[in-house]
Amino acid sequence: MEPNKIEDILEKYFQGETSIAEENQLKEYFSSPNVAQHLEQYKPMFGYFSQAKEQKSTYEIPLLPKSRDKKRNVAWLSIAASAVVLLGIGTYFFVSEQKDTTAVASQTELGTYQDPEEALKATQKALALLSNNVNVGIESVQYIKEYEQSKNKVFKQ
Repeated sequence: MEPNKIEDILEKYFQGETSIAEENQLKEYFSSPNVAQHLEQYKPMFGYFSQAKEQKSTYEIPLLPKSRDKKRNVAWLSIAASAVVLLGIGTYFFVSEQKDTTAVASQTELGTYQDPEEALKATQKALALLSNNVNVGIESVQYIKEYEQSKNKVFKQ
C-alpha cells in the first residue's frame, strides 16, 4: 500500500474519522514487514491492538449466592424504616396534645376579672386600641379613593 494513502488514513484515525475498513487497513499495514521508516513509530501501537484483541480473560467472576441475604437486609431495613416513621408520628401527636392542654389551661385564666371596674377598664383599653387600628385602615382607604379619582381624571374613564 502506498505510504501517502496510509498517512491520510492515519491522520483521519487520530481525528476519529476512520471507518472500520480503514482501521483494518491500518492494522494490516502495520502488521506487515514492509512499513515505511518514518511510520515505524506507530507499529507498536497497532501491534498492541491486534495482540489485545486475541487475549482472553482467565479471571472467573464468582456468582453471588447472597441474593437471599440481600433480601433479608432489605426486609429488616424496611421494618426499621417503618418503626422510625411510626415513632415520629407518635412523637408529633404527643407533643401537639401537650400544647393543646397548656393552651386550654392558659385560655381559661385569661380574661377573667374579679373586679367589674377593672374588667371595664381593660375592655375600654382593648376597644380604644381596636378603634385606632380601624381608623388607620380607613385613612388608607381614603388615599386609595383619591388615587382612583386622579387616575380616572388622567385617563378620562
